[in-house]
Amino acid sequence: MIFLSTLLISLFITMALIPIFKAIAVKVNAMDFPNPRKVHLSPMPKIGGLAIALGTLVPVALYVNGDRLINSILIGAWIVVIFGVVDDFKNLGYKAKFVGQVSAALVVIFYGGMKISLLGDFLPAGFLIPDPVAIPLTLLAIVGVTNAINLSDGLDGLAGGSSLLIFICIGYLAYTGLYQPVNHFIVIMAAAIIGSIFGFLRFNTYPATVFMGDAGSQLLGFLAITLSLGLTQCNSPLSSFLPLLLLGFPILDTLTVMAERISNGRSPFRADKNHFHHKLMRLGLFHTEAVVAIYAITTLLVSSAFIFRFYTEWFQLAFYLIFSGLILGCFLIADKAGWRVQRYDLVDIVIKGKLDILKEKQFVIKTSFHFVELAVPLLLIFSSILPERIPFYYSFLALVLGMLTIGTWLFLKNWLTGALRISFYLLVPLTLRLGQIDMVSWMNTRATMIYNLSFLALALFVVLTLKFTRRKKGFKVTPMDFLILIIAMVVPNLPDPRIQSLQMGFLATKMIVLFFSVEVLIGELRGKLNRLTKATIAALLLVAIRGFI
Repeated sequence: MIFLSTLLISLFITMALIPIFKAIAVKVNAMDFPNPRKVHLSPMPKIGGLAIALGTLVPVALYVNGDRLINSILIGAWIVVIFGVVDDFKNLGYKAKFVGQVSAALVVIFYGGMKISLLGDFLPAGFLIPDPVAIPLTLLAIVGVTNAINLSDGLDGLAGGSSLLIFICIGYLAYTGLYQPVNHFIVIMAAAIIGSIFGFLRFNTYPATVFMGDAGSQLLGFLAITLSLGLTQCNSPLSSFLPLLLLGFPILDTLTVMAERISNGRSPFRADKNHFHHKLMRLGLFHTEAVVAIYAITTLLVSSAFIFRFYTEWFQLAFYLIFSGLILGCFLIADKAGWRVQRYDLVDIVIKGKLDILKEKQFVIKTSFHFVELAVPLLLIFSSILPERIPFYYSFLALVLGMLTIGTWLFLKNWLTGALRISFYLLVPLTLRLGQIDMVSWMNTRATMIYNLSFLALALFVVLTLKFTRRKKGFKVTPMDFLILIIAMVVPNLPDPRIQSLQMGFLATKMIVLFFSVEVLIGELRGKLNRLTKATIAALLLVAIRGFI
């Protein structure tokens, strides 16, 4: 429960702070202005990183009583954030950034005692790297990865989404080794940063309304490398080369860009447009397509880190070198051959033209929307009666959310959409999970099959509603939605019996269908939320009453 509550607190803190900080950033001119090497075309507030930092570090401080290693990571994180915030406001040079990054790394090394001293079978058995080598190596790793994540932050949602995948893997690997004290902290920290990233991505997914700035990207890099080293350098059965796979893509991107700059006689720290995401866009991919492509590559590497976590260091190094060679080879061949993604008139003229005709007639949208409008409340209420038993803590939470929704509905109409989202996003995962692990006895096989098929039907009509709507604003499919889909498809199918025994595939699919459905429904209802509000309140009060009884 502590891990879930940490994630939710981080999520809500981040989402609450971003609008406030965004307004402050505009007033004090903490803006990222367009220039020839950047993709965005208008000034953008770059204060999201401070919201991520507070959303991550505040709940961690509430739950963790740390030893020196834990305290050193927290102190180092704040150092990175402070230097990053100053840079976001004052545009420090790279030398000043290095001062902050090196200072944070030295705190972790000398106060926390973190050193890369174990390299498994890469060195003779039992051999520990001596401090004169281990300390500079650790310093290089921490500063290098901190900069790698920072430099990869070039498209909307790119650094946040890629880091989210990395921290999910770090959190789960730490969770499987909770017998080690440091791993309990790593799970809490991973849960907190995952919640903060999710909260931030709702504002940063293309088209973004806020950037994380150096404060956010450097914090993500610093925590990713220090938590990875904490996993692998503290008497762990995990391979010591695991951080190379977890963080391999931003590392490869940074090393490649710096090598190209040096070979062209330029400073390795001089910004340009030669990162992998820039190259993907030069190949003809749209902004969102480039982001999703990098999500997919990161997923491949992170999944490989999980699958090969107990393999030898030699195997992991060979795998990473082959992977890197394939990536670089594909880009080199594509650049020399002048490859470009082809856009075909058949799609734009024939298919899209016929869809536009159907959209104008409005028959499909009327049918699909009415199905979604009816199905979402029914599924929500029905799902609330499926658990055989309701825990007291969940009943209390449902009662609080119900009262919040009722109060907002009656007295604060302008806030009703936000209140509905909060209630819905908390109600759905907990209710579906309870219904899956402890379903009422009267649900036989046929009834369960019909219940599951209803989610498939709902998904179909949601897609039709999205495709044929004439609405210009509201919910649209974004790279974050593809990111969630990637997580939902990959995590349940990882070769781990503990994951598969939870039947997470069905659960994740149902959650995604309901989340998408309610977002589409809110957009299509255009403020007429009475029916959805009543259904949400009914489901919340039903859960509360059942639990108390």
